[in-house]
Amino acid sequence: MQSVMVDFIISLDGYASAKGWPGLWGVDSPEYLAWLGSQTGDPYTYLMGATTYRLMSGFAEQVGDDPGFAHLAATPKVVFSSSLEEPLPWTNSQLVATDVVDWVRAAKETADRPMHTLGSLSVCRALISAGLVDRFRVVIFPFITGATGQERIFDGYPDLGLELVEHQTFAPGLQLLEYVPTILDGPPAGGITGPETQPESSS
Repeated sequence: MQSVMVDFIISLDGYASAKGWPGLWGVDSPEYLAWLGSQTGDPYTYLMGATTYRLMSGFAEQVGDDPGFAHLAATPKVVFSSSLEEPLPWTNSQLVATDVVDWVRAAKETADRPMHTLGSLSVCRALISAGLVDRFRVVIFPFITGATGQERIFDGYPDLGLELVEHQTFAPGLQLLEYVPTILDGPPAGGITGPETQPESSS
């Protein structure tokens, strides 16, 4: 059984981007970029929708031999779209016109490598809602983009319980949080009790 990871870069208030803001919210974080570079050896298949494919393949064409995009070019990519047509020009890209949930559910049983989303809010939302996501990872940038935020990540998601399995901080204040998600039927029984809310001893 192969795994599926959803991976996002977000502002603290849950936006994927903001109007007028540059990529990575204009933050220069050598620590984070070094960590990203260390991930390029992971044998993933990338999953994306048509919008992300058009954006990323366009970037790849512009930057030429950039190492990060060279890695993306060499990595298998599955693109879910009813509007794109074969052949897809970006190397190692496979077009899938069938339902993303059906395809990924079958691929988890038969694929030879784990799967990892790239952008693609609607693809991620569909996979989360179908209970097909094994890991949910976000890197939170230290900004609130209440006035300019675009692409709200979590709208349309089911209620989820998140078990923290990895965390890391990158200067200047980026937080990586990786969870195992579980779809909830309702609020957790008894709520969440932290040290400050535990009942006092009667002794």
